[in-house]
Amino acid sequence: MKTSADPVRDYLSAVERESSALPADRRQELLADLAEHIEVTRTERPDAAIGEVLAELGDPRTIAATALAEAENGAAGAPARGGAGAPARRGKVHPLVPLLMLTLSLPFTMIFSIGPDAAFDPGPVFGFLFRVTGAVLLCTSVHWTAVQKTTGVLLTVIVPTTVIVTWNLISGWAAGEVPALLGNLGSLALMVGTAVWLWRARRA
Repeated sequence: MKTSADPVRDYLSAVERESSALPADRRQELLADLAEHIEVTRTERPDAAIGEVLAELGDPRTIAATALAEAENGAAGAPARGGAGAPARRGKVHPLVPLLMLTLSLPFTMIFSIGPDAAFDPGPVFGFLFRVTGAVLLCTSVHWTAVQKTTGVLLTVIVPTTVIVTWNLISGWAAGEVPALLGNLGSLALMVGTAVWLWRARRA
């Protein structure tokens, strides 16, 4: 591969050339998946050299050959499986799963909560586990861009959690039932709205 000021573009161009036998839509899907993986990897590992990131993906000819073999076998999975195992693993989780976990985290907290005076309050535990798992699945999914993932985590995890904790601290955990219910319903509406937006904005 010749040296260029833009090694990512050269890499994707090489994959496009090698996979010219693929249908146009399948080839574009392959390039989009590779570009997404490169973007995510560079975000997660900003100190990594671009050459190292591209080397981890694999040789363009190998990736193209794997994609062609999958197409011939009628495979419906992500085309980058041959050279980039990470995106393929991430794509196995249905996009509805993280959205449901993030949305249900607050109802689970409300339903199973006993109160701050209890020795063990399962409500916050269930809510925390659902929220963290949903956020992890969202951030490692191939169905959204990095910006969409960041916005989703901000609106479904950071903002609701900050509002609830701040309200409880200010009120000394002694807020009336009606104000507390209204606050929870407002947070839930924000989370549901964000989940709906993410669902509509997802990539197939």
